[in-house]
Amino acid sequence: MLCNSLRSRVRTGLFTALVAVVTLSTATACGTDQSSGPSGSRDGLLSFAIQGVPNSFDPAQLIEGQTAYLWAGIFDTLLYLDNDGKLQPNAAESWEVSDDARQVTLHLRDGMTFSSGAPVNAAAVKATMERTKATPGTMQGWLQPVAAIETPDDHTVVLQLSRPDAGLLPALAMGPGAIGDPATLDQDRTALNPVGSGPYTLNTAETVNGTTYVLNRRDDHWNAQAYPFRTVKIRVIPDRTAALNALQAGELNAGSVEATHLARVEASGFTVTPVEGSSLVSLLIADRKGEQVPALADLRVRKAINMAFDRAKIVQQIVHGAGTPTVQTFSPQGPAYDPALADAYRFDVEGAKKLLAEAGHPNGFAVTMAETVYTKTFAPTVSQSLAAIGISVTWESVPLQQAAAAVASKRFPMVLAVDGAAPFPRELQGFAPEHSRNPFHTTEPELTALVDRYHREIDPQRADELAKQINAFTVRYAWDAPLFHITTNWVTKGGVEYVSTGPRGLNTIRQFDIAK
Repeated sequence: MLCNSLRSRVRTGLFTALVAVVTLSTATACGTDQSSGPSGSRDGLLSFAIQGVPNSFDPAQLIEGQTAYLWAGIFDTLLYLDNDGKLQPNAAESWEVSDDARQVTLHLRDGMTFSSGAPVNAAAVKATMERTKATPGTMQGWLQPVAAIETPDDHTVVLQLSRPDAGLLPALAMGPGAIGDPATLDQDRTALNPVGSGPYTLNTAETVNGTTYVLNRRDDHWNAQAYPFRTVKIRVIPDRTAALNALQAGELNAGSVEATHLARVEASGFTVTPVEGSSLVSLLIADRKGEQVPALADLRVRKAINMAFDRAKIVQQIVHGAGTPTVQTFSPQGPAYDPALADAYRFDVEGAKKLLAEAGHPNGFAVTMAETVYTKTFAPTVSQSLAAIGISVTWESVPLQQAAAAVASKRFPMVLAVDGAAPFPRELQGFAPEHSRNPFHTTEPELTALVDRYHREIDPQRADELAKQINAFTVRYAWDAPLFHITTNWVTKGGVEYVSTGPRGLNTIRQFDIAK
């Protein structure tokens, strides 16, 4: 089954890193060169800010979200998700999936090299993936279905799967698909200055780890024409006001700003590009089995938590209307979303209290939750909303670099997360018992059966129906408490244009172009 006819692996209308914020230009058809990239000046400078320091550039330890702008420039990924959410070739120029969906064959592009000059071949892909599979980290779970990796020749990689997984191919367009130089992967340099085959290398002379990162374009990269900026400068500015000031001072020529500041930046000559549904703010009810907080094992309690939030008011007060309330984990741009579920949990404090009392918790209970730089803005509102129904929250500050490990350690029975939009099949992996988004390894027979049927389904229409059934179950079961989708407003100036306004995958520099 060739990639350009692959129905079941990436369905029409596709749309994480855990505790990460997001905010893809198009590629050409399967098996062809992607050299037809953005046009414009080849000597441009792109300069913008991210809020958190990258935890590591080690392929096995990558975190998606804003820090991906850095490492996605250094590494090629096997596949690529374009601006319509469709899979396109990248380091793999074509691929096939067996009829039973248990084997994926990737055909690597010829002539690729790492920045060290070493060739990118099947052995390098195998070494990187096997190392990621064996290394605890946020990437490990995505490759769990891969049982064996075979390399029949230098340009062919065959993935043997333990079970069908419709989310695997989109995952190969993101962190799990990054390719590192096997000769350097285990060296100390990998965490801070890795050797990849991507379009950029890290300028160590101008980079100050934790503060400023400078990327220089490789003009010998196989797809250099897709990257119009010779230099990319990314600063770490956790405070959004400071980032706004840097934009207005001319220190940055791109950035995302709050809705209340749009008039101000437009008056300064910036162009505004809104991106709807760029991320989801959600309260993950991780301890659904009640290991730490027994109350959370009761469906009535989880429903009460969902009823505690005035989502429409939260959107107005916190993001000034730049978002959409939701009780669904899945993106409105994907096949799982169902408008009929929009009112499944209406804001009802008294009704929530009644459910808690019926569940044996008339006085509520207490939980501890992690607070990161990304969730700090939303934490007070979450505390207030839960306190109104009797649930007391204590926040524990966790550095962004340690957030994924802290969640996986089961320290937090509930987790406030800001997840970047991801293609639908990939979203399903977050429900797997071994995944980092499911740290207490919750399973439910009905959900497991639905997900299994989806992965095996060949017919697109039936697959979309199953997607909606999965969504309906997670809402009915109160698996989590989604709050709202965020609309991100990108502003650009100085010949820079933000071009990614559709369903997105990985945050990459290809979201920017030279302004026409």
